[in-house]
Amino acid sequence: MNLAGIISISGKPGLSKIVSQTRTGLIVESLIDGKRTPVHGAERVSSLEDINIYTYKEDILLKDVFQKIFDASKGKAILSHKSSEVELSAYLKEVLPNYDEERVYRSDIKKLIQWYNLLQSKDLLKQDEDKATTKKEPKAATKETSKAKQKPKVPKAAKAASSAAKGKKAAPKGAAKGR
Repeated sequence: MNLAGIISISGKPGLSKIVSQTRTGLIVESLIDGKRTPVHGAERVSSLEDINIYTYKEDILLKDVFQKIFDASKGKAILSHKSSEVELSAYLKEVLPNYDEERVYRSDIKKLIQWYNLLQSKDLLKQDEDKATTKKEPKAATKETSKAKQKPKVPKAAKAASSAAKGKKAAPKGAAKGR
């Protein structure tokens, strides 16, 4: 699950995808309607990669929570974010039993459910493990070929001995060459 480039902008509904970067901010595309808009540097922007959910033991990354929801729902859409607060908190308790009920507010749960349904409808919650394993294999092959092309390293003492054998005088350490 790759959430790189997916952001939430405070004061704007839904999520956006970063299209490009400008001198003063970002150009983003809304995942809801596909409109592109500029986002200035003064606006509060949160990357979904950086968001955590509080639990009683340790914080869990949002992508891990989305993965648990994805596994529980078998990749399908879940209940609406407009459901009652009791239903929303009960669903999150089912998926993530140890979330901190005091620090995770009802509005956070609504956003979490809304974001999951939006990402699921846009097919952005697919697994990227297959891509990661195929990318690692070619890198290993390129390292091996680049090592084969490199010249073997010759120690400095051997270079000085070879230049002395050719009749050149080796310069003492610290001496300027060519003067």
